[in-house]
Amino acid sequence: MDVRTFWLAGRPATGDSQLTVTNPHDGRDVGRYSVPTDAQVEEAVAAAHAVAGQAAALPAHVRAEALAHVSRRIAERADEIAHLITAENGKPIFWARGEVTRAIATFRFAAEETRRWSGGVQRLDTEPAAAGRLAYVSRLPYGPVLAITPFNFPLNLVAHKVAPAIAVGAPIIVKPAPATPLTSLLLGELLAETDLPAGMFSVLPVENERASVLVEDPRLPVVSFTGSAPVGYAIADQIPRKHVTLELGGNAAAVVLSDADLDWAAQRVALFSNYQAGQSCIAVQRVIVEQPVYDAFVERLLPAVGGLVTGDPADEKTQVGPLVSVHAAERVEQWVQEAVDGGARVLAGGAREGATYAPTVLADVPSDAKVLREEVFGPVMVLQPAANIDEAYAMVNDSRYGLQAGVFTRSLDAAFRANRELEVGGVIIGDVPSYRADQMPYGGVKDSGVGREGLHSAMQDYTYEKVMVLTGLSL
Repeated sequence: MDVRTFWLAGRPATGDSQLTVTNPHDGRDVGRYSVPTDAQVEEAVAAAHAVAGQAAALPAHVRAEALAHVSRRIAERADEIAHLITAENGKPIFWARGEVTRAIATFRFAAEETRRWSGGVQRLDTEPAAAGRLAYVSRLPYGPVLAITPFNFPLNLVAHKVAPAIAVGAPIIVKPAPATPLTSLLLGELLAETDLPAGMFSVLPVENERASVLVEDPRLPVVSFTGSAPVGYAIADQIPRKHVTLELGGNAAAVVLSDADLDWAAQRVALFSNYQAGQSCIAVQRVIVEQPVYDAFVERLLPAVGGLVTGDPADEKTQVGPLVSVHAAERVEQWVQEAVDGGARVLAGGAREGATYAPTVLADVPSDAKVLREEVFGPVMVLQPAANIDEAYAMVNDSRYGLQAGVFTRSLDAAFRANRELEVGGVIIGDVPSYRADQMPYGGVKDSGVGREGLHSAMQDYTYEKVMVLTGLSL
């Protein structure tokens, strides 16, 4: 089996050790990759630091064309990349193709934003003392970015860190998830085809235990992390003087009000509680249904869940594949059993086979159960009746997380009330909380993180405003 190189300051490199990636579905070897040495990690950081000034000064057309090139090349190799995602992640090929399509758009959006990215002017002669003065306000990168990426979207969530960094002229070092490094390494191959200067990017598949060296290095002033809340806030506590963006977890709620289209709501909730095997921070976990339509909704929901196709992720018909590992599936199994022991009822699913956990619907879940209070990150949903809209919205907010929520309603009043009252970063009206457009601001509040992704928003997050005042002008 060939050993994949990693990317060190824009060039392929090998270390003195190797690791193997296995398929979560059947355990077969997917690929081997070389692991950087400590000296090579230091070389990558030094190169990013050294090129920072040159990167910030790159003409917009150079940055934009590099991003457009990556978008085109992902499109050209879409089928290959989708199958690689499925092999190392266990994501059904149906969803893997969707992720590839989104990554194509993410890099294209970044190229477009790069061409629009510009400074602004502000007249200062609004007061007599500032006559003849004009402010030019621009944004400059803080410096090199350390991107720590998760396993669940090994292409598009990497793209959401790499693309805005290149767009603003910031070097970036990617530390991919140990379970799914191969897709990031392939992305590095596409970046290496561009005219970006050496040192502009590195992809370093180091073990999690070695990430702290990168996190603490003062030459990497920005850390962008996607993952669990405990790890994310531990990183933020570790480096209080750095600029840290955290896209963390959630236990997303879908609210079904009495005026909702119940057939549509049931189909969407069933699918998006279980897509990615529930391994998405905005997968539907809590389903809050107004009491008058609760029974009618459940009657529609259970057949929709039962109709989902579970199986081999390489099969084009499969909708629900395995979790990323047997260990992950065992944890979900344990959490469900704890809820059942506390009085919860299993309306569907509740069984594990290897790394696969059946799409599961729970009712009467105790208020302190992990499947309700924490992020289950598996194909499990919890049904909760609510007496009215007041109680439904209060139940959404009864969580330490606040990433996104979905509200199924036809009422504009209910929609704007949700936007006003729900303590989340995004409210999706008429659909599940799992909806995300890659160009929109995306992020949460409370324990769901700080900062925003989405191309323009992330570009702002990686930069600071700088003011130049011109004096003695005739305005």
